[in-house]
Amino acid sequence: MTNTLQKFMFDDATVRGELIELNSSWQEVLTHHDYPLPVQTLLGELTCAAALLSANLKFDGSMIMQIHGDGAIKLLVVECNSNLQIRAMAKLADNVVIADDATLAELINAQGNGRFVITLDPNNKVPGQQAYQGIVPLEGDTIAAIIESYMKQSEQLDTKLWLASNDELCRGMLLQRLPYHGGSGEREEEQSQQAENAEQAWLRACILGSTLKYDELITTDIATLLHRLFWEESLRLFDPQPITVHCTCSREKVGNMLKMLGKQEVTEAVTSLGKLDINCDFCGKPYSFDAVDCAQLFIAPEVAITPNNDHTH
Repeated sequence: MTNTLQKFMFDDATVRGELIELNSSWQEVLTHHDYPLPVQTLLGELTCAAALLSANLKFDGSMIMQIHGDGAIKLLVVECNSNLQIRAMAKLADNVVIADDATLAELINAQGNGRFVITLDPNNKVPGQQAYQGIVPLEGDTIAAIIESYMKQSEQLDTKLWLASNDELCRGMLLQRLPYHGGSGEREEEQSQQAENAEQAWLRACILGSTLKYDELITTDIATLLHRLFWEESLRLFDPQPITVHCTCSREKVGNMLKMLGKQEVTEAVTSLGKLDINCDFCGKPYSFDAVDCAQLFIAPEVAITPNNDHTH
């Protein structure tokens, strides 16, 4: 089944675009979860958006998108790395009943305290380097509108997104206006004309994109969408890129999470339960820690004695 991201560029090189289609990969994400349909829809749209934006990462690492909610949905998280490997999950409030027609505002921003977070996390950080993180209030009543607002305000990039998802597949399209810097040898009037041409190209691309409706996006494959929307345009198509599901969970990471809870809390929990069984929130993989495992977490590594720190003489 197709799990593909297709990049394309308008021939005047002022607008770039991408189309994404996830089916078996999306179903793999859902395998370990029983999310209500509105939650599946929002998480699928966020997954497409994360992959679309990650396709243009200029570093080896990951983009993590999070939506922190104050309603029935407490958290949506999607991580996509520069190899287009994705993982996604949602956390819901306890004992909630979610109607099939529940809106994003009702589910995530009921009290107006929802926020959107993007983290850019390089794999090979230099000493002292931290991941970049941008945090903004939720602005918009769709996943697409929230991310468009963030890109405009925080990244100064004109970006348009169309996203659709159900329990079988999800698809999305991105159009992004590329910065125009002008040629060093161009006269002022030439630069002005080129800037005007770039503006018109962006507006035309957006008008064509705006004809794409939700039902058409969810039911139409990438090749057909490209032809329907841009058959009159000169496009450069790049090689399609595969998208796969990959979880980075490990026993070591789960152990580090337990250490953050503190020795007393972990000891009390394992004494009460006999062992701690923890499933990865993303892929569902189980990790079990008994009393010996938990005690080992809090044993400091031995420090080797060298002549410089031997005080026996």
